[in-house]
Amino acid sequence: MDLAPAASLTLFLSLLFPLVAPYNITNMLAQLPDFSTFNDLLTQTHLAADINSRSTITILAVSNGAVSSVSDEPIDTIKKILSLHVILDYYDDNKIHKISNHTAILTTLFQASGGAAGQNGFLNVTNMENGQIAFGSAVAGSSLTANFVKVLATQPYNISVLQISSVIVPPSLSGGASSNHSTKPPASSPTPTAAPKTAPAPRSSPTPTAAPKTAPAPPTAAPSEAPSEAASPRASDAESPGGKTDDAPAPSGAPASAGIDGSPAGAPSDNADAPEGDGGGKSAADRVGAGVVGLAVAMGFAMLGAL
Repeated sequence: MDLAPAASLTLFLSLLFPLVAPYNITNMLAQLPDFSTFNDLLTQTHLAADINSRSTITILAVSNGAVSSVSDEPIDTIKKILSLHVILDYYDDNKIHKISNHTAILTTLFQASGGAAGQNGFLNVTNMENGQIAFGSAVAGSSLTANFVKVLATQPYNISVLQISSVIVPPSLSGGASSNHSTKPPASSPTPTAAPKTAPAPRSSPTPTAAPKTAPAPPTAAPSEAPSEAASPRASDAESPGGKTDDAPAPSGAPASAGIDGSPAGAPSDNADAPEGDGGGKSAADRVGAGVVGLAVAMGFAMLGAL
């Protein structure tokens, strides 16, 4: 019996079999009504076909309520987010709880697509101290935002479907996605300080200027009028009618009977023959004496006023 045709057929089938996926993610999720939205989004983004073409894979599925946080985003953004939930390795319940060193960095379909920048295409999975398995972006500083809930379906060593609590959004897309699980805390604007407003410069410091305003002016105006008032009547007395000055008071300290030339009062004068009305020598001397007396009196009042 010639076995060559049979061997050829077996070799052909063995080569063809790996090209045919042993599972269908759409049919698997169709059995889980709580994940219908997630299943529909895999179909719309054409990720279902990519998943079915791979022989070893793990799907991190989220419920209808959890996936609604990104379901309104543009289809291209949804594809990048959901491709981060496709791990290019097989993890079931037993394997995920036995991670070496309690943490691992996992490669996803988002990284394999070439559209991820830096570490945005990798996941961080950590076995917490309380036994909880947490997932998050592998970008430095990112938080573990999703927790392992349960195993939904498995076909050992080919596909595993695990439920996680929430959608994981890569930091490079967190600004555009509507997910509330952004791994970067929002930056808060600094509160303006009110110290400069409540500490104004004192306005009462320039008080020394008030001192000159309260200093009284010296009373010099009142006494200045006394000499002029005292001198005027004396001047009028000196210029009394008739040209005679017999009634004018003599200055203190000078003899009243002395003449202009120092002779005694009873001595005859060279100009005795001149009539009185013509302004003779005797009347001129008396006028000079009266003027001196008036000037002395005015000076005396002026001195008294100054004191």
